[in-house]
Amino acid sequence: MYVPDRGWHGPGGGRVGFLDPPTMWRATTVQACGMWPFAAGSGSPMIGVPLGQHLFTGATVCGDPLNWFTRARYISNPSLFMLGMPGLGKSTLVNRMLIGLSATGVVPLVLGDLKPDYADTVRALGGQVISIGRGRGGINVLDPGAMGAAAAKIGGQAGEVLKAETHGRVLNMVAALITIVRGNPMDDHEQSVLSALLHHIRERQPKGRPALLPDLLRVLNEGPDRVRAVTLDRGDDARYRDAVDPLHRSLLGILDGPLGDTFASPTSTRIDPDAPAVCIDISGIGEADTQLTAAAMLAAWSDGLGTVAASHALADAGLAPRRWFFTILDELWRPLRAASGIVDRIDALTRLNRSLGLGDAKITHTLKDAEALGTDSDRAKARGFVERAGMVVCAGLPRAEMEDLGRVVGLSRREIELVSSWSSPPGWGIAGENEEPPGRGRFLIKVGGRPGIPIKVAITAAERELHNTNTRWTTTEKALDRAVAHATDQVARAAQKEASPASLPSERWPS
Repeated sequence: MYVPDRGWHGPGGGRVGFLDPPTMWRATTVQACGMWPFAAGSGSPMIGVPLGQHLFTGATVCGDPLNWFTRARYISNPSLFMLGMPGLGKSTLVNRMLIGLSATGVVPLVLGDLKPDYADTVRALGGQVISIGRGRGGINVLDPGAMGAAAAKIGGQAGEVLKAETHGRVLNMVAALITIVRGNPMDDHEQSVLSALLHHIRERQPKGRPALLPDLLRVLNEGPDRVRAVTLDRGDDARYRDAVDPLHRSLLGILDGPLGDTFASPTSTRIDPDAPAVCIDISGIGEADTQLTAAAMLAAWSDGLGTVAASHALADAGLAPRRWFFTILDELWRPLRAASGIVDRIDALTRLNRSLGLGDAKITHTLKDAEALGTDSDRAKARGFVERAGMVVCAGLPRAEMEDLGRVVGLSRREIELVSSWSSPPGWGIAGENEEPPGRGRFLIKVGGRPGIPIKVAITAAERELHNTNTRWTTTEKALDRAVAHATDQVARAAQKEASPASLPSERWPS
């Protein structure tokens, strides 16, 4: 008797309204040759960090800005811009890219971790975590850092060029601090005076002791001939004081104001150029302290990009291997609103990251974050971040926001409806507390005019432990259980080590 595919009609017939799709397996042509012609390609990109599964086909989807730029040639700019409502897994997806790229030798740089979201992951990778904030650590913006060390090591004409770049970086950083304190940019003659001050100090500073911001005040009071020549005082001390007093007041405002504790002392911890990953943690700075947040972000970016420039200079001179870098700027809306100088810095980075040998990922909530900026120029620059991004990744967003985004990156009606459906809130759980939003872990990857790739990301237990953005909401019982489990594990490891130290495997991560 013929049996229909879905069973017989009628009571007890066993008819079903939906059939589960068959299990899909991925294999090479050598492994699957015996099953031909029943094996078929999925059409999903397989170059880069494994991200998740295609939402409709179940095929594995891989990708990241660096591999899609260097190997696959899918994009012309190694950058990623991610938008989505809070709590849908944006930082988790970027954290997975960080881990995957680190395994291939790329150096992740989190230059200003505001929550922090990435510090634990960087520690697990054997990287360096630097804390910045009042009572936590500081950055000496006059310290040449890795660029100064590289210039001395390279020597010759190339070393002198790198010294000149170091001078420009320090000059721009001090000018940025003064701009933050004033609320207005410096005048051109003040920048000339500041440049003369830095040259004078560098020529007379003992080797191995970087100058500090108080040294600028001391030299400004002394009034050496090189600085006086820039002010056009013509030997008149009163004219000199009139010319330098505004700069003098601004430097006093830095040292005696909210920034002094963080930037007036030697650098607490320098960035290690050989570290496999670096995270500058500024989560200790309060959200309302916008001046210190802006200054710390600018200092972190200046120091981090100086390290990148030093690494490439050493590689060009044949003194170090070539390294690629992956920078992450999460919660983009906070630094953008802190000061206009950060908009310019990020704008320059997104235009030059191909020549700098680094990829970047910028994460924010909506396009409307750019509308809150103070000037039309800053708003236009912030909107340009999306337009120039090689990859645009969307988590759940309201329909109105998707309509605006569609005018920038080109979204189909189906794509708008799909991503909008992910912004719905979770259901009213009847008895459980694990109801999740329908859009958590779901993303749409857009590249140019190509159709979007919808993916679903399932994180591992290790990722969940390293990247928990809701640690402040963890109940006391759960935190206590975790602490007890961690302590028990440490005791067991110590006992095992004492029993047979030679039999323990190495705890170092594979290179």
